[in-house]
Amino acid sequence: MDLTASRTAGARPALAAVLPYAATIFLSSFLLFLVQPIIAKQILPWFGGSAGVWTTSLVFFQSVLLAGYAYADLTMRLGVRRQALLHIALLAISLAFLPILASSGWKPQGDEQPILRILLLLAATIGLPYFLLSTTTPLLQAWYWGRFRSAVPYRLFALSNFASLLALLGFPLLLEPVFDLKQLGWGWSVLYAGLVVLCGATAALSRNGAPAKDPAHQPGAPAPARAAHLWWLALSAMGSVMLLAVTNHITQNIASIPFLWVLPLALYLASFILAFDHPRWYLRWLFLAALAALLPAMAFYVPSLDLKLAAPLYLAGLFVSCMFCHGELARLKPDPAYLTRFYLMISLGGALGAVLVAIVAPLALSGYFELGIALALLGALFVARLRGVVLVLGGAAVAAATAVLVVRGAIDYVANVRVMERDFYGVVRTVDHLSPVPYRSMYNGGITHGGQLLGDSLRNVPADYFSPGSGYGRVLGTLHELNAGKPLSVGIIGLGAGVVAAWMRPDDALTFYEISPRVLQVARREFTFLADTPARTSIVMGDGRLSLEREPPRGYDLLGIDAFSGDSIPMHLVTREAMAIYVKHIKPGGVIVFQATNRFIDLLPVVKRLAAEFGFEAVNVADDPSGAEESFEYWYSSTDQIIVTRNPAILKAQRIAEAAAPIEDRKDLPTFTDSHYNLLRILK
Repeated sequence: MDLTASRTAGARPALAAVLPYAATIFLSSFLLFLVQPIIAKQILPWFGGSAGVWTTSLVFFQSVLLAGYAYADLTMRLGVRRQALLHIALLAISLAFLPILASSGWKPQGDEQPILRILLLLAATIGLPYFLLSTTTPLLQAWYWGRFRSAVPYRLFALSNFASLLALLGFPLLLEPVFDLKQLGWGWSVLYAGLVVLCGATAALSRNGAPAKDPAHQPGAPAPARAAHLWWLALSAMGSVMLLAVTNHITQNIASIPFLWVLPLALYLASFILAFDHPRWYLRWLFLAALAALLPAMAFYVPSLDLKLAAPLYLAGLFVSCMFCHGELARLKPDPAYLTRFYLMISLGGALGAVLVAIVAPLALSGYFELGIALALLGALFVARLRGVVLVLGGAAVAAATAVLVVRGAIDYVANVRVMERDFYGVVRTVDHLSPVPYRSMYNGGITHGGQLLGDSLRNVPADYFSPGSGYGRVLGTLHELNAGKPLSVGIIGLGAGVVAAWMRPDDALTFYEISPRVLQVARREFTFLADTPARTSIVMGDGRLSLEREPPRGYDLLGIDAFSGDSIPMHLVTREAMAIYVKHIKPGGVIVFQATNRFIDLLPVVKRLAAEFGFEAVNVADDPSGAEESFEYWYSSTDQIIVTRNPAILKAQRIAEAAAPIEDRKDLPTFTDSHYNLLRILK
């Protein structure tokens, strides 16, 4: 319902009286959203750099936000005076959690359930501080309303979201390029300690300014109906579902890094700011029309891998969708006497949406269907908010078209698929192609991650990114020649279909490091490379970098870095700390091969800087067999693979010298580290 002028009548409180509330809410919300990319980036390398780290973290953030809003609503029954004393005590206790630096003891060993471990890690590291930050906006708005009455507090909610937006945008643009994670963690902790003092002082002011007896509700303000509660829940949940579904769609195909997590969340917050700042920003007719156009467009492009088109479309669609959901929420906001209940339902919807996408979808859906499902549900909600026969019929047509396109996309997604399995780390599919030569591909996300020719005579032929002309093919052929028949020791981070095994000879030792149990199951069940290879083969489960970190030096002749999901690159595999681990595990004359094939990120200068820092040479082998027409050669894929070595004999070998190209050394590009890297500099 709209707030009436009678509730805003009367003198406004003096600026000096309002400032403590506004300042506390601003700083609290700034810290609330700044800690999210800081802590997620800290733990990202521990869980394979998976995009699931962010969505699981969002479940924690949304759930604790719900707990904070529930605390604010329930403790209102204590009265402001006792509530303020309780809050001051909890603020003091929360200082024991500082600084917010995750303990290395939480690093997984390889066989843990990652979702549960991430949730427990976050609770132990930032649980109480984040909970208290979550309570600040509804709690202080309630205190503000109880103290002044004459001014409606909902614009403080817009201020809260504005501070959150500044934190999210400031992290990748200003803070991440300048400070490392340890500095950011300590800086955040110092600001939080300052907030504890500020919030405690504001609580004391509210306690002293509260009436002796706090009225439960303002006289004449009717309690919101149950239908209103359901609308609050549905609209907030829909906005959260769209946020996570779109974020998944983008990060699974580009990179799992805070910058790409932050952008959708920033749009989500911007819609809250506009919707709750003033009714003039939510031009209902405009956003309804925009949503009617974007819903079927987004549904049409769900299967698209052209992210230069799809990413802007989905980001625009996310903003319009959230403006619709949050604009409708703002139209339904209750009397300020019930604002804590309103915020509680909003946070419940946000948490419900996060759980559905981040936890339920990976467990219940075998593929990436959640975005299509979200679009179909949004279409139904869109129709439900319309009034008038013409508008309802038009909305129904839009919703029906969206549903049809979603179903069509799902049919295309599963067409000819033999196997489709999903876990925390992604979706693995296999597809058989019968012409011109029978061939089976493995897809991780939308990208081929190995394949095999079918039939006994060709099935052990290296294919895809591992042709004789590829970096792997040239290096392995050269190593076999230089070693004069001596067995090789090879380690590969990332199993895929196991195609590298086809290059092995008797007595060679091959170790794969694989984080996804599903990938291993599919590689063994659908492909025969592991069974056919004459080499001694072993598989180490868990994140490849963490596994190597725990092992003594392995003395590999070749160490391959090929652990990508779709086009998404785990950035913790291309940092200075990672390179130091790789160098420890190769022989003095050994080779490291980086898979650099990517449509959106230029890894060549990153690896060049890493190699130079450790005294290695780095060259790129670009293999483009697209002109091949003979039998199985049709199944070779274009690829860029970087060869890193100190061994001049390898670089001078004919196989490599004829194909290797120098890599430009970008002096403006700093060496990537675990705590300091910036994707903006290497986007293509």
